[in-house]
Amino acid sequence: MALRIEKAGLATSLQDVGRSGVAHLGVPPGGAMDCLSLALANWLVGKAPGATAMEITLTGATISFEARMAFALVGGRADITLNDQPVAMQEQHIANPGDVLEIGAMQAGCRIYLATSDDLHADEVFGSASTYAPGGFGGHQGRMLADGDIIATVGREEPDRRTAPVKFHPFLNKGWVLRAVSGPEADLLDDASREALFTEAFRASQRASRQGAELDKPVLSLREAARMQSGPVFPGTVQCPPSGKPYLLMADAQTTGGYPRIAQVIRADRHLMGQIKPGDTVRFMAIEPDEAAQILREKNVLYAELFGQDIF
Repeated sequence: MALRIEKAGLATSLQDVGRSGVAHLGVPPGGAMDCLSLALANWLVGKAPGATAMEITLTGATISFEARMAFALVGGRADITLNDQPVAMQEQHIANPGDVLEIGAMQAGCRIYLATSDDLHADEVFGSASTYAPGGFGGHQGRMLADGDIIATVGREEPDRRTAPVKFHPFLNKGWVLRAVSGPEADLLDDASREALFTEAFRASQRASRQGAELDKPVLSLREAARMQSGPVFPGTVQCPPSGKPYLLMADAQTTGGYPRIAQVIRADRHLMGQIKPGDTVRFMAIEPDEAAQILREKNVLYAELFGQDIF
């Protein structure tokens, strides 16, 4: 039993909830760029929120089924068909042997998660099956999927049909607001740039990957003496390189960096970063660390109604 990748698209990979406790080895947490969409897709097919699924980026993909199984798609908005018939997102569907699933280019958002009731075979490294392509491990042969790849599956009992309440559906927009706390080197920005960081709308450039996204307008300015030693960075860290174009670190970002860390997106909002599409706008809303902790607690309580556990 298997899935066949007919057209892999721009960047399709196997991802789960990611790794923890290995940053000291230079290994980032990785995992799904949008943990909420991953969790909901898995829930719809009767799996744990962090189970391995397929992450499909921007340009879509085409996949054929070699066995009967349930599947669900959650995340960015795109035209999707099964055997040329429209398929709704945020719902469970059944595929039979020979069926072909076509996922079009994203109209909003940047990533779609395909979860299946059958287990997807993936290489587990450091406790996670997530693909970390820069390191060449995890997922399918440590790389992004390619046309013609065969992903072995292990059959499981077909799940009961599920429908997710609308209040749990992912939020999509072309103008994103990310709550963030001030970073440890924020004072290296000049006064005008420090104000602009939390008042202006930035535009996401074409320079984007699972490692980070450049925000190219407006351009910020550092004080002349802005120098620092490398320090720890995390998904959601906003760095300011000499170009003045803020760089938002994503799931596969390095674990240390030498550019000023001017802000840190709060944990409760990081799943939104995975849906930022080139050309979208991004605003940072300043909050205090104690507010960030309270928001995280409240958000986990809300989604635990559906998932029965914390997912952020």
